[in-house]
Amino acid sequence: MDPATATADVALSDQGEQLFDLFRRPQGRSRARPDERDVMEQARTSELAVNGEVAVVHHWGDGERPVLLVHGWESRASRYAKAVARLLGLGFSPVAFDAPGHGEATGETTTMLEYLDIITALHRAHGDFDAIVAHSFGATATFVALRQGVRARRVVAISAVPDFAYLVDAFSVGLSLGPDLDAEVRGRLERQVYPGERDMWSRFSVFPGSADVRIPLLFIHDEDDTMVDIGQGRRIAEAFGERARLVITRRLGHQRILGAPRVVEELAGFIAPDGEVRERKAGVAAR
Repeated sequence: MDPATATADVALSDQGEQLFDLFRRPQGRSRARPDERDVMEQARTSELAVNGEVAVVHHWGDGERPVLLVHGWESRASRYAKAVARLLGLGFSPVAFDAPGHGEATGETTTMLEYLDIITALHRAHGDFDAIVAHSFGATATFVALRQGVRARRVVAISAVPDFAYLVDAFSVGLSLGPDLDAEVRGRLERQVYPGERDMWSRFSVFPGSADVRIPLLFIHDEDDTMVDIGQGRRIAEAFGERARLVITRRLGHQRILGAPRVVEELAGFIAPDGEVRERKAGVAAR
């Protein structure tokens, strides 16, 4: 090999390693906000071992009519605090978790496979969910989990990432990476994070089996989302046809959308379409 070529290959590998590390590690661990703490302090917490790390699970309610809340990348369970309070008031039992590398969990990063393990374990523990509410990367994981046997009566997907490839594409575009570095990051994901997952680029997606999904779906996406373009929200909703409804919001972006009053009411109305309410005399909903 030409020395110059060898030097260039080493430089590409070194830069690829740095970019790969940047891609796979959440950039900073967010904390619970002041307006989320009251709800989170009332949760019953437990731990769930996953791939050598510990995910933290938060439970509210009496266990009847469970609703699973799945956070996205660089997020945490507490971002659902307003939705938790609303669902409790409707008589549901919210369940949320902090994935490894997020919130109160251990670890520095997480994977799609770890999300799937957590969702599957919580399905075993709680039975079929009345609904699953998922955000961003968590929405992708939710649709993969449904194909693997997790069952829910309804699904709400907020700011949904269409597939794993979209994440890498957005990362590469955001950093203006050339094709060689893009391929380097993809190759490292295949070799180091998902070895043996030959079909990861197609499997880790919301689209496979969309024609077989029979449950009602609600997609919520903000037209000012700079992380997942609104066009992706329309594309996903169209793939599920008449089973899906798309709600488009404005000026909420990718993160603030979770706590927005309109979004909380939309998901609550979708999960309890008949308006059924079981009043609670104590707890978050009574405050």
